[in-house]
Amino acid sequence: MAVISLGVSLLLWLNGLTESLGRPSVQNDLTLRQLELTASVAELLPADLSAELLGPDPRQSLSDALSTAMAQDPTPAPALRRLELALLLRGGAHADQAERALRELVEMVDGPRRPLVEALLAGDRRSPLNQQALVTPWRAPLLVRQLSCEQLGGPERECPIQQARLIVLSQWLAATVLPLVLLGLGVLLILIKLWWQLAGRIGRAPALLGPPLDLVEVTLLIAGGFVVVGEVLLPPLLAYPMQLLTTTLPPGLAQGLQVLLPYLVVMAAPLLILRSQLRPQGSTGTDGGLQWRWRPLGQALLQALSGVLTIFPIVALAGWLIERFWGNPGGSNPLLDLVLTRSQPLTLICFALTAVVIAPLFEETLFRGVLLPVLGQRIGPVAGVVVSALVFAIAHLSLSELAPLFLLGVGLGWIRWRSGRLAPSVLMHALWNGITFIDLLALAG
Repeated sequence: MAVISLGVSLLLWLNGLTESLGRPSVQNDLTLRQLELTASVAELLPADLSAELLGPDPRQSLSDALSTAMAQDPTPAPALRRLELALLLRGGAHADQAERALRELVEMVDGPRRPLVEALLAGDRRSPLNQQALVTPWRAPLLVRQLSCEQLGGPERECPIQQARLIVLSQWLAATVLPLVLLGLGVLLILIKLWWQLAGRIGRAPALLGPPLDLVEVTLLIAGGFVVVGEVLLPPLLAYPMQLLTTTLPPGLAQGLQVLLPYLVVMAAPLLILRSQLRPQGSTGTDGGLQWRWRPLGQALLQALSGVLTIFPIVALAGWLIERFWGNPGGSNPLLDLVLTRSQPLTLICFALTAVVIAPLFEETLFRGVLLPVLGQRIGPVAGVVVSALVFAIAHLSLSELAPLFLLGVGLGWIRWRSGRLAPSVLMHALWNGITFIDLLALAG
């Protein structure tokens, strides 16, 4: 059974990694949203400070990037993107191109959205209240509403960015300043740790303890329980009951549960198998084979924060190298796009619960609580960290994200080994996902 499960898992993982390149990537959308946020912040800063921090002309940078993205995309650009580009071009040297784009939009969009385009073409001057009625059907981002306000003659103090200045600045701090701070602190911490290592100030790691399982049992747990049962057999069986459940719920909650419930289904099989494997040996308690050791909690939090800061620059470098030499290969985690495009609070709460609480607990139990120590006791702790990180990365089924996920897995495994307990790894994983989630929310607006 272990051999068959392993063979099936390898085939499914290989197929999943290959197919991941066909999934859409959110990288272009993230880049455009970052440029939109930068252009929005530029409206709130003094001109000299804006040029120093954000570049000479953020709107021109956004216009160029938007033009390039639309030219490279084989599918027709959405009407909202066409409107945004037209509004950006109107104030520059490409006003004729902008007018042509607006005239094309009149023929393209539906009735509720057409009055805004007609007002822009006619050069109407509208009060902020009348502007709101024109812009609302577009469900436009803040910068598009700002550009519309400017071109329809709204007073600067009453245009959307000025009205939402605290929100815009908070988004910019979360999406731009926070990653830079983490990057700087991470580089500094890496240098300090290297110095400590050279000075002999870093002590030996504790013995790598784990559940008393053999490689066959671990293979059955991960390949059989996690992949074959959790990801292949159970989801089709539960698809119809879950559909019935979500159709009776409010749309926001239904969207969130469509992510949360399948993940819980995937978790159920391996956790039940693990419980049955540990129970005969009396290793299910808090101080048993998984080595949770939550106390002292403060120390675990510090170790988790140290792990996040240390691995952040390394993962960022890997992401930059992939983008530099591979371009935009596609295959992003679908949850990233869901966070960017969903605005219902209940939906986002379910996404956050999945990413920040449930996923760290489950994945760390499987990969660092079981796989790492069982491997480490047989092939050595360093090799155990590397192999468990590789399995962790492959299991996410994203070829373009394989290297960053592998490096993150190495960081999580290193913390598990050096701390001698699982709690810091869970907290580090939760912090990492939480930072990513906050960044996405800031860019989503």
